[in-house]
Amino acid sequence: MIAERGGGCARIAHVDVPRIQRRTLTLLMITQVIGGVGVAIGIAVGALLTKQITGSPGLSGLAQSSAVVGGALLAIPVTRLMTRSGRRPGLMLAYAVGVAGALLIVAAAATGSSLLAFAGMFCFGGGTAANLQARYAAVDLAEPARRGWQLSIVVWATTVGSVAGPNLAAPADRLVRSYWSGMPDMAGPFVFSALAFGIAGLVLWLLLRPDPLLLSRELAGAPAAATGKKAGMRVAFRLVMGIPGARLGLASAAIGHLVMVGVMSMTPIYIEQGPGHSHADVLNIVGIVLSIHIAGMYALSPIVGWATDKLGRRPVVITGIGLLLAACAVSGTADHGTPQLAVGLGLLGLGWSCTMISGSTLLAESVPLEQRPVAQGLSDLTMGLAGAGAGALAGLVVQIAGYPILTLLAAVCAIPVLGLALRGAGRPDPVPSER
Repeated sequence: MIAERGGGCARIAHVDVPRIQRRTLTLLMITQVIGGVGVAIGIAVGALLTKQITGSPGLSGLAQSSAVVGGALLAIPVTRLMTRSGRRPGLMLAYAVGVAGALLIVAAAATGSSLLAFAGMFCFGGGTAANLQARYAAVDLAEPARRGWQLSIVVWATTVGSVAGPNLAAPADRLVRSYWSGMPDMAGPFVFSALAFGIAGLVLWLLLRPDPLLLSRELAGAPAAATGKKAGMRVAFRLVMGIPGARLGLASAAIGHLVMVGVMSMTPIYIEQGPGHSHADVLNIVGIVLSIHIAGMYALSPIVGWATDKLGRRPVVITGIGLLLAACAVSGTADHGTPQLAVGLGLLGLGWSCTMISGSTLLAESVPLEQRPVAQGLSDLTMGLAGAGAGALAGLVVQIAGYPILTLLAAVCAIPVLGLALRGAGRPDPVPSER
């Protein structure tokens, strides 16, 4: 890259942006797989390990929620750092916090400390925060007509880690304990998580050059001094609420996540309550249903990204909300029937994919370039807190009113976003910056 300065602005010459973007996408996809394995391995045994440490199933569920909240809150410092210094240091910070969290959990297992377990799970959310923020790095240098697809293939790469991670938990535990005989039971997977986060962060730190966000600012002629100002969440909230496209993008991702987490988290309990199911049957049915759900979330994401570019952001948001409503109707009337629940959870995953990919793309291109990272951080914060709240309240709703009522309430939550999307249908959203 050769930078030429003149007349108070920067002109970038001889920059092969398509080549840099291809390299950026390749790095992001590789690190999504590695980081996704780290997250999935930890999640696979996190509840079991925290139950073992605390002696309480209820506290183990709370510890899992703390990882979600930790990942959401970490979006604040991560995006502030990105606003000042680019994607590379922000992603490195998120992965570093994830490494610290995984090691704290190992220490908690060794000492039996519940406090360390909660602190570790909170910091472990850094791995999730990094994986979520990586999708935005995919669109910094993307051509406007390909933003949805390029964001979606980074999301798709998460599939590999999400599917492989849980299956690697047991071998990882055996391998670590074969080298460290004193390693507590089920702590080994978190050693692997720490290693995966460390590798992903190091790869990005060393190889994500030039930084896609900083280069996109240079290409757009954004003054460096302006990018470090007004990076707070309050400013981001006012900014997003003032732009119809950004407002819809944030609402789409948040409500899609709320509906998905609320319904998905209680489906295994609903399956367990079904008549005539042995313990082995329940585990097999849950495994099949959730596999179909995960396939709906990630496997078709490149097609969702293609549709986002070809059909438009709002039509895919509307489609996603429609799929979520259909998922709630199908799951809520399943009466414990496995085939219908599998269809419902598949629709739920696909609806989440549509709302998240189209919403994230719409948000990214609707806000000014210099404010893009903090607006994206606000979106991830909102999405994470919405999911954590839904997961915490879903159990209470099922206990008091039942699973069908939970799906009804989830559908009701999605309707306002459908109205918001339909209100602006037919007119394009303003795009402040093509980069």
